[in-house]
Amino acid sequence: MSSQDIPEENLPAAQDTSHGAVKPADEQNPFADPGLPPHEPRVQDIDERAAKRSERTVALLFTVSMLATVGFIASYVTIPVDKSVYVWPIGHISALNFALGMTLGLALFCIGAGAVHWARTLMSDHELADERHPIEAAPDVRAKVMDDFRQGAKESVLGRRKLIRNTMFGALALFPLSGVVLLRDLGPLPGTKLRHTLWSRGKLLVNMNTNEPLRPSDLIVGSLTFAKPEGLEEHDHGFQTEIAKAALMLVRIKPDDIKDRRALEWSHEGILAYSKICTHVGCPISLYEQQTHHALCPCHQSTFDLSDGAKVIFGPAGHPLPQLRIGVNDEGYLEALGDFDEPVGPAFWERG
Repeated sequence: MSSQDIPEENLPAAQDTSHGAVKPADEQNPFADPGLPPHEPRVQDIDERAAKRSERTVALLFTVSMLATVGFIASYVTIPVDKSVYVWPIGHISALNFALGMTLGLALFCIGAGAVHWARTLMSDHELADERHPIEAAPDVRAKVMDDFRQGAKESVLGRRKLIRNTMFGALALFPLSGVVLLRDLGPLPGTKLRHTLWSRGKLLVNMNTNEPLRPSDLIVGSLTFAKPEGLEEHDHGFQTEIAKAALMLVRIKPDDIKDRRALEWSHEGILAYSKICTHVGCPISLYEQQTHHALCPCHQSTFDLSDGAKVIFGPAGHPLPQLRIGVNDEGYLEALGDFDEPVGPAFWERG
């Protein structure tokens, strides 16, 4: 656009472009301060039609951001997780991930691009030099800050350019909904699931190796056997989740060697059933010393005395291994007489 196309009354006043050093060089300051160059107005400063075009451009970018956010939410809700698409030259990728990435990136880019274009074309671009001042906020400094803020608000033309203001507020208000929608993947609240396992009254103790129900005669004094609840199979969809809570460790000790009274009452003929999951960070316990009746966690060497209620005698574990009360059914098989009396594994926020 040439100066002939701009109304004469909108043209800026002539400025003196000659300028010398604001502060000449001297002994203390060997470099001269050249000062600021003369301000050159932009097209938008002198032509309202150009300013309107910039305003519409910024509003368009904010509007595209809003549409991209809506597309993000729609993609998250409608596109199946297992669907894939071919994208050259990447190849086959997840359609959901591709759609989420593109829409989220476009929403962020348009907000940033709109803000940059707004600042470069419509906000004041006068350069100001301000002398250093003490850090303490004196009354005159606070007054100056408020004056500068009001001046900046005025120069941002936010109040006059309502189209920019409304679309910007819409884009900024709508974009956080992307994060809110993602909270759906956190799933339902855990409730009391961490306090319960598959063990219940009447559940048979099944040998992990043979997959057969256990009888008292299958365990000899000094032996260590691992068991799982009846009905839990390795091919089940939730096997890993359930076995991580229900894995059981069986040891047989002479009843006279069991020190803890409750542990003796919950056992059967010296057969003790404890959780296999360490109460430190959840590692599986697999090392047993039959002479001392100590079980050792191989991860961080937490040691439990199985003859004394599985109390911690060494290591970082915070509490004993939970015990499962067991008995024998009419057919002579070992069975659970209930669930663990406390959550298994590491301590968590609801314990105690």
